[in-house]
Amino acid sequence: MTFRVLASVLCGLFFGAGLVISDMVNPGRVLAFLDVTGAWDPSLAFVMGGALIPSSIAYAIRRRWRRPLLETQFHVPESRTIDGRLVGGAVLFGVGWGLVGLCPGPAIASLVTGRWEAAVFAAAMLAGMFAYRMATSPRNAPRPAH
Repeated sequence: MTFRVLASVLCGLFFGAGLVISDMVNPGRVLAFLDVTGAWDPSLAFVMGGALIPSSIAYAIRRRWRRPLLETQFHVPESRTIDGRLVGGAVLFGVGWGLVGLCPGPAIASLVTGRWEAAVFAAAMLAGMFAYRMATSPRNAPRPAH
């Protein structure tokens, strides 16, 4: 196993542990955050606010370093275009998050809890990712008529 893969695994485990410790794998906590007129739970706001600290540090490092330690270049999205695909994806993500209370990171981390709902969500998420890949594959693109 290369050091780069090991670093990726460790970062993923650290992120997942943070989600479990903060109880962000609990869909009820997320849904309570979205319930601003009822029993609102602000804990998700504190978790997101806390995430700004390492994110700010990472962007400061990116400005000072020419390249990351374990990669040849930084991979930061350059596009500033807001198009239908971006808006559609954001709407789909938001609706799913609001209905279920899970998004991809917490869904995967919640698999360690043994909840069947997390397994169903993760399976549906993977099926959706596979369907998207198949639908947008160059092999499936319409061919011009001869």
